[in-house]
Amino acid sequence: MNISAPFIERPIATALLMVGLLVGGLVTYQLLPVAALPNVNYPTLQVTAQLPGADPKTMASSVATPLELQFGEIPGLTQMTSASALGYTQITLQFDLSRAIDGTVSDTLSAINAAAAQLPLNMPYPPMIRKVNPADTPVLVLGVTSDSLPLTTVDAFAENILLQKISQISGVGLVGIGGQQKPAIRIQVDPQALAARGISLEDVRTVLGQANVDLPKGTLNSPRQTYTLNTNDQLLQADQYADLVIAYQNGAPVRVRDVGRAISAPENELIAGWFNQQRAVILAIQRQPGANVIETVDRVKAMLPVLQASIPPAVKVSIISDRTETIRASVADVQFTLLLTVCAGGDGDLPVPA
Repeated sequence: MNISAPFIERPIATALLMVGLLVGGLVTYQLLPVAALPNVNYPTLQVTAQLPGADPKTMASSVATPLELQFGEIPGLTQMTSASALGYTQITLQFDLSRAIDGTVSDTLSAINAAAAQLPLNMPYPPMIRKVNPADTPVLVLGVTSDSLPLTTVDAFAENILLQKISQISGVGLVGIGGQQKPAIRIQVDPQALAARGISLEDVRTVLGQANVDLPKGTLNSPRQTYTLNTNDQLLQADQYADLVIAYQNGAPVRVRDVGRAISAPENELIAGWFNQQRAVILAIQRQPGANVIETVDRVKAMLPVLQASIPPAVKVSIISDRTETIRASVADVQFTLLLTVCAGGDGDLPVPA
């Protein structure tokens, strides 16, 4: 039996069948997913907590342990790993495939609230939850640099403008930031000068905390008008901290400048990012699960001129790494193979049945 005979005897039906296959292939070709790795949708969460100044052992015992005890009671949790560093703890939670990611977020948030009473009271903010895809790596890495502006100013533009606008682009999932340089005022004191005056470091910390609290001041009421009180008691400059009175000795005030100095510096000096031997703030862009990686990167690149126009000209945005270069080469190879197969398949003569 010749399998080709029925198709040769019915050329019109064969032609229509081939046209249908061609149209179906062209339509479904646009729906093919493009990614460097398979789409693995394990429900995975990352919980990060910060306590500035705490050593890794303290972070593990006073922050990570209470959280881990509560996380261990979440149903469907298959794996939990944690890592503690100076002032920083990161806990990764991986759940069973039967659990929905939104449900795991709700359970994790409840566990954090249950552990809140056991966490240190001086944590600047509560632990944060992020949804992550373990199969994803950054598809595009950007470097934000400046030759004239301080890195704390560059970080402010990167976090408050660039990161927000990139996150709104279709297909973009998580935008991570590296080399973070949040601006802060650092107080550096001489321990010997403090000891000579009988002042402890805790006394200095207490005064600084009380002097920089922006609280409502209330109102002044009259029979006809009400005035809202608004005073400028919040300190924003380093020289304003230098004039703070820490204590009184023999009726004379002891100020910060008498025992040390106040400087404008990054919040964490142990974090740094580099691009071409220059300090930079790094933005690592990850795609949403299932999004076309090439289209997502193309949208971000098309948005770069708009992003550059939204920040001062002294701040430059550069592409450090583009993961789609190898993916584009693979896609081009597949396209060439498909085209070569179609052309080679249509070259031969049709066999004639005996």
